[in-house]
Amino acid sequence: MQKKIKTLEEAIAPIKDGSVIMVGGFMGTGTPEILMDALVLKGIKDLVIICNDGAYPKRGVAKLIANKQVKTLIASHVGLNPEVGQQMDRGELEVILVPQGTLAERIRAGGTGLGGVLTPTGVGTIVAEGKQVITIEGKEYLLEMPLKADFALIRGSVTDKKGNVWYNESTRNFNPLMAMAADTVIVATEKIVEVGEIDPNNVMTPGIFVDVIVGGEKPWQM
Repeated sequence: MQKKIKTLEEAIAPIKDGSVIMVGGFMGTGTPEILMDALVLKGIKDLVIICNDGAYPKRGVAKLIANKQVKTLIASHVGLNPEVGQQMDRGELEVILVPQGTLAERIRAGGTGLGGVLTPTGVGTIVAEGKQVITIEGKEYLLEMPLKADFALIRGSVTDKKGNVWYNESTRNFNPLMAMAADTVIVATEKIVEVGEIDPNNVMTPGIFVDVIVGGEKPWQM
């Protein structure tokens, strides 16, 4: 169990240029800030980031974007971070927008081994360009492919030494889904406790999905 607990430097050591990384969070809430800061210091580049949004400036993935470490951003909306639009206009950042529900289900499909998901969202719009349309009982659906990543960087409120995670309130958001859809899952947590201190009914991400635990995350503040 202790082998899962690493220093910040040890945790991010396997992340290299060009890695595909899922980052939990919703407008920065639930994003592992200490991991974002560590990646900025490491200076790796050409990252493919899969997340809900571009966060606010100086929060979450916005730090990586501002430092021009992101090659491709796959997200549901980016309007809160002006830097995203500016880099798009300059041709410095590729942005792939995915409807939020579709993004969540594509990640879920990646984590559960599904071949894809069918959704009516986007039928007849530019979202459907280049995608297979399947008709079922007279209704058209888009086939959306699963999303997986090399790494998932998630944020826990309380994590035990086996990697079982509890998230406080809305910090939960995309974190449990992403923990299922990556080859290596790193959780930065506010508190590390002994196994058994988290009521099993409150475990939101089972430790079987978590590879690395890093302590020292600060309580989230706006």
